[in-house]
Amino acid sequence: MGTIGILGGGQLARMLVLAGAPLGVEFKIVDTAEDACAGQVAPLIHADWRDFAALEKFAREIDVATFDFENVPAETAQWLTQRTQVFPNPRALATAQDRLAEKTLFRECGLGTPAFAPVDTREDLDAALRAVGAPAILKTRRLGYDGKGQFRLKSANDADPAWQALGSDSHGLILEAFVPFECEVSVIAVRGRDGDFRTWPLTRNWHSEGILAVSLAPAHVDDAIARTAFAHARTIAEKLDYVGVFALELFVHKGELLGNEMAPRVHNSGHWTIEGAVTSQFENHVRAVLGLPLGDTSALGRACMLNWIGELPDANAILRESDAHWHDYGKSPRAGRKVGHATVRARDDETLANTLQRIGEALGRQAQVQPAVNALR
Repeated sequence: MGTIGILGGGQLARMLVLAGAPLGVEFKIVDTAEDACAGQVAPLIHADWRDFAALEKFAREIDVATFDFENVPAETAQWLTQRTQVFPNPRALATAQDRLAEKTLFRECGLGTPAFAPVDTREDLDAALRAVGAPAILKTRRLGYDGKGQFRLKSANDADPAWQALGSDSHGLILEAFVPFECEVSVIAVRGRDGDFRTWPLTRNWHSEGILAVSLAPAHVDDAIARTAFAHARTIAEKLDYVGVFALELFVHKGELLGNEMAPRVHNSGHWTIEGAVTSQFENHVRAVLGLPLGDTSALGRACMLNWIGELPDANAILRESDAHWHDYGKSPRAGRKVGHATVRARDDETLANTLQRIGEALGRQAQVQPAVNALR
């Protein structure tokens, strides 16, 4: 089948390897961390993103390169295109790395966004607040994820502390209007080299301290909302000539969709597809970048993914359930770190709600599971 090189060796790369192995695909990983967890399941090259001697050797040993997180320098991806195939393409990566470019793309594709304005100076922040209003969120344009690189302003009086917290970022900032959304949903989509485009059922997400805590699929939203979300994802994918899996995060606000972020890779909110869909996001990404036919993205009943942050809970509470699945990423515990997840599957809403309720009580995590339970009942 070929060899895929993955830039980044976290849990997403790890799950790509596990999905590709049954297809006969081989993998090589590059990461700046010697202990990257994907190195437990595939050969790992420890190198800096601009160690071009190491990357030259890496490129000679693979058939195609991809990445498991969007903070790989776009310049590195572009350099690799002269030596091997790279999917998704560096343009898609560069666009998703810059919140200003990303929001601009959304609007060009007909997807509305919260009001926003670029901020490069302290004076710009005042002007942006006048244009966008408050409450608002000041964000770094690059490198922020899982709630990092953000400062919420309740009023214009918060401008000074916001600037003190983030104003030194050399890549610039963006001020975005705060949206009191009804819910957040994500489209997990895949596009093949031949332009074949598919989506998994819309996923509803809940966060805790800026980090995804729970994903539920299929989301309980109006069919028209889901169709519109899928149409926006297709438009964006075709605009970027995208190949592979990506996630489009959306706010549902007053019956309309607003674009939040795009992740040019397999995504946390698509982990449920491993057991909850005919073909997982990970297998379909492998298929897409190698130019293989895409697999069926239909859901297998109802599914809920629970994210484990900081440390793993007791696995017994999950494993005693008849259709629950445990994933340990092989990482050491650390505050704010994604160390594993579990996916619970059921044939109907009530069965899934009851299972989640039992798991929450057994783990002492009722607060984590309750939003999904409420949505199912």
